[in-house]
Amino acid sequence: MSTFRTVSHLPDHLNETVTLRGWIRAIRSSGKIRFVEFRDGTGTCQCTVEAIHPEAFAALEHCGQETSLALTGSVREEPRSPGGVEVSVEKVSIYQVAEEYPISRKEHGIDFLMQHRHLWLRSPRQEAILRVRHRIITAAREFFDLDGFTLIDTPIFQPGAAEGAGTLFDVDYFGSPAYLAQTGQLYLETAAMALGKVYCFGPTFRAEKSKTRRHLTEFWMIEPEVAFYELEDLEVLSENFLSHIVQAVLKHNRADLESLGRDISVLEKIQAPFPRVSYSEAVELLHDPDLHAKLESELADEKDRCQGLQKEISEKEAQLAQVSKAWKVEKLKKEIQELQDQVKELERWIANQPAHIEDAKSFEWGSDFGGDEETILSKQFESPLIVTEYPKEIKAFYMKENPADPRTVRNLDVLAPEGYGEIIGGSQREDDLEKLLVRMEAEGMDIEPYQWYLDLRRYGSVPHGGFGLGIERTVSWICGLKHIRETIPFPRLMGRMQP
Repeated sequence: MSTFRTVSHLPDHLNETVTLRGWIRAIRSSGKIRFVEFRDGTGTCQCTVEAIHPEAFAALEHCGQETSLALTGSVREEPRSPGGVEVSVEKVSIYQVAEEYPISRKEHGIDFLMQHRHLWLRSPRQEAILRVRHRIITAAREFFDLDGFTLIDTPIFQPGAAEGAGTLFDVDYFGSPAYLAQTGQLYLETAAMALGKVYCFGPTFRAEKSKTRRHLTEFWMIEPEVAFYELEDLEVLSENFLSHIVQAVLKHNRADLESLGRDISVLEKIQAPFPRVSYSEAVELLHDPDLHAKLESELADEKDRCQGLQKEISEKEAQLAQVSKAWKVEKLKKEIQELQDQVKELERWIANQPAHIEDAKSFEWGSDFGGDEETILSKQFESPLIVTEYPKEIKAFYMKENPADPRTVRNLDVLAPEGYGEIIGGSQREDDLEKLLVRMEAEGMDIEPYQWYLDLRRYGSVPHGGFGLGIERTVSWICGLKHIRETIPFPRLMGRMQP
């Protein structure tokens, strides 16, 4: 009698008869044997069906990619197969035969794949990304739960802005104006005054008209808020938090990272403490002639690398003209496409880099760092970089003024290495009622809708602060992805809300 098992547990059931339920990723025949690449969501394995089992053999004759089925057979060790095991199938039960599956093993354009996102999720790459995303979220919750934080669910419908009115999504709330949440922070502050250490986790929305690879209009954020914390406490909390997440992924999802081609040695270097610079020190770094020389040298090296890749493409195209076997043709075509994608990406970087270098040279104190400046700064460090004390004029109204330099606030951004940019943004909050009122009036804000928020400064005000970590940017960095659209099951971007 067979027992239902999952692919991930097959190594524990060698020489046993089991039943697997899942889908066909690929199938091919060689004489009197059929080879099935089988997946069930927990992993992939090879299953073989021989003609000596005529009913099972015949059942697979017209089964295409993504046919759903149950396979019953014995598990045996096979080092050449995924997971080191293979299933010799004796019985096949078909749930539904899938024909002409839209996403084949050939290369597809990104627009086609995004239109078929509901099916693209079944590909090995997307499965791996989603597993890493799950681990990041699990590790984030675990970190706060173990440290005595209480989860608080903050509202998605909110009456006003927290991060700038220009990026609000407005909705009709039974005839009254309302907005989709940009952050849970203001409400989370109220809970911190009740419970001390709290966090929220949920979707946030920014109507930012940006089409960069780092932006989504709907994304998920996890936000801690702690009573009696000052900026220095937040710095320690953020680096311990990120270190915990990275270590959890390395422990549980190393195979997923390897399948994505991620350089794991880079992640293994992520350990607290992280380097710290103030905003002013970061501006000085951008102006440093030694940095400019280094960037120019990198540009020359990348031009050489681009030429090397183009030469490799030409060599493979010459090989392609000489081969006839279908599998070799497909293999070479895939390799050529991957190289062409690298060249395209590299040529775009080479074209833009001179302007980025000039921007760094001419960057003015008081301006906000954009993606280019964040990329240049973060690439100078192997660990995430903590940048503190930005100019007050470019930051939110609730950030505490810096007593040591009133031009700045007590805030921090954490920039991921390798040019992935900001993944954490936070601050110590202004706990002085009068200073907060002055700032809100200077911003031209209508104070009345925020009276409940101001009450926190009227009744037992204390130093406090927190930050937000964007899940999608963190997934992008840890997985080594080029675009944030792959980090969430169904991305919402400017011009795309389907499927």
